[in-house]
Amino acid sequence: MTQTANAPIAELRGTMRGEVVEAADPTYDEARRVWNAAIDRRPLAVAMCADESDVQAAVRFAATHGIDVAVRCGAHSMSGASVVDDGLVIDLTGLNQVSVDPVARRARVGGGALLGDLDAATQAHGLAVPVGLISHTGVGGLTLGGGMGWLSRKYGLSVDNLVSARCVTADGDLLTASATENPDLFWALRGGGGNFAVVTEFEFELHEAGPMVHFGLLFWGLEQGTEVLRHARSVIHSLPDDVNVVFGGLNAPPAPFVPEEHRLKPGYAMVVVGFGSAEEHAAVLEQARSAVPPLVDFASPMPYVELQKMLDEANGWGLYCYDKGCYVDEFSDGVIDALVEHFPQKTSPLSIVLFYRLDGAYSAVADDATAFSGGRSPRFGVFIIAGCPVPEMFPAERDWARALATALAPFASDDGSYVNGSAEFDAVEAAYGAGKFARLVELKAKYDPTDLFHGNARVTPGS
Repeated sequence: MTQTANAPIAELRGTMRGEVVEAADPTYDEARRVWNAAIDRRPLAVAMCADESDVQAAVRFAATHGIDVAVRCGAHSMSGASVVDDGLVIDLTGLNQVSVDPVARRARVGGGALLGDLDAATQAHGLAVPVGLISHTGVGGLTLGGGMGWLSRKYGLSVDNLVSARCVTADGDLLTASATENPDLFWALRGGGGNFAVVTEFEFELHEAGPMVHFGLLFWGLEQGTEVLRHARSVIHSLPDDVNVVFGGLNAPPAPFVPEEHRLKPGYAMVVVGFGSAEEHAAVLEQARSAVPPLVDFASPMPYVELQKMLDEANGWGLYCYDKGCYVDEFSDGVIDALVEHFPQKTSPLSIVLFYRLDGAYSAVADDATAFSGGRSPRFGVFIIAGCPVPEMFPAERDWARALATALAPFASDDGSYVNGSAEFDAVEAAYGAGKFARLVELKAKYDPTDLFHGNARVTPGS
């Protein structure tokens, strides 16, 4: 739909309070920059929206002139969905307000807010909503795809806690989607990605969490992998409701609690976070370390807001990144063998493989209650992330991630994949499953019949 050559950007400027940045402007390169340095695109303009009316103006302008659109919040999309060549970036970073009602346990969150903004505001009241693990991620992109993190076993996905959303649709209208207003759109927004509207404000249900949690990190060497990972199964399947575990392959952090001889060495780790009693958390750690003594064994209370920032530095802006993902129903010997064979072949110390345990509150939601891509039976979310400090390393590391994904494919669940967990949108219908995808196509025809919003896990009207 791109018709950029004669698009009158001056017309857009005249309808917006916020700035409109073009290639000749000194702030252009910063305005088009995204988290993943592997993405280098040059938009026609960036609309720095100051309020909802600016979002409406930008959407109407793009629709009128047939210009491709990207919506930017945290710009953390691995695929680069936050920027588009020769199109219009609708930048929501000015809409980053967060307001909390601790009595009603609700938070209203601007479409441009980051997870760190949300965590800081809610933790001031000892409350939280399940979100991801990197605080400079945008609330918008994470939520619209699903949103999983430390609290997902206890309270579900981000979309499971979404109460309502204020949206600008493809015709520039402003409406609310909730269980009682435009419920079909509300269903689609909860997992359907950015296919249907620009969300300018999210309303979340909040839950008690923090302000302190129990943190534990155990780390083993590469040679201990098979034995440790097989033992991890018994730990994971007996977790109390108030404890969560993320485990997999990574390089030991260069932290003070890591003995110097093990810092940055590759191996296998288990991070154990407790939201209940110290004794309950300690018992899980004791079980985890019982089979093979870890090289690193650290436990300490930690503020929840610091837990949420723990991976920020290792996932900083400017890295060349790529990811693949899947679900596996079981952490089987075949999955372990594939991980132990392929993980040591990576060449960048920043590349990681993480397994999230998904059960409890995650599995208490019916498969078709939301548009979330994937079934709700107990399972593991697998994230293979290639991260490189320099571009020369990137092609080989991307090949490593693809090879591991291929090795895990025979063990992958057959009921979808997480659209937030892959840099490539090459099997969108399979990710959602036939039933959900058909409903998304129907709703796409209703809310975005011209396919204005398509730079994501694309659902096309009539596809």
